[in-house]
Amino acid sequence: MKTIALPFRYLASLIMLLSLFTAACSQKDKVGETNMLYGTESKVWKTDKETTASGDKVAQTDADKDTELRFYANGNFNMTSPQQSLQGKYTFDQPGKKITLTPDGGTTSMTFDVVNLTDDKITLRGVNGEQMMLESE
Repeated sequence: MKTIALPFRYLASLIMLLSLFTAACSQKDKVGETNMLYGTESKVWKTDKETTASGDKVAQTDADKDTELRFYANGNFNMTSPQQSLQGKYTFDQPGKKITLTPDGGTTSMTFDVVNLTDDKITLRGVNGEQMMLESE
């Protein structure tokens, strides 16, 4: 009876390992709930890294590292860097995985695909395929 139980044990272990692997991989590009974007009232996001459309890493300047993007629960955003400041409104389409930023007084908006959104990380993809990975402060 032990020889029959042994293959089932290996099969069960293999299925369990495959399930864990699948669950871990599926979490990578998960877009969480809308409030993960702004926390309770607002949340600050800082650039962690950027990649080109081909996936090459973009070197971060000091100004890039000091840039902050703050999302507020009321639909406003504020982006500040050593060179400039930009305020406006945003809309987040969680099911469609898109965020649109519209600067105050501007007629043009910027839309990004939200590749990943968790409590502490967000990945945005631009229209040309470049990506920006941000971490919450």
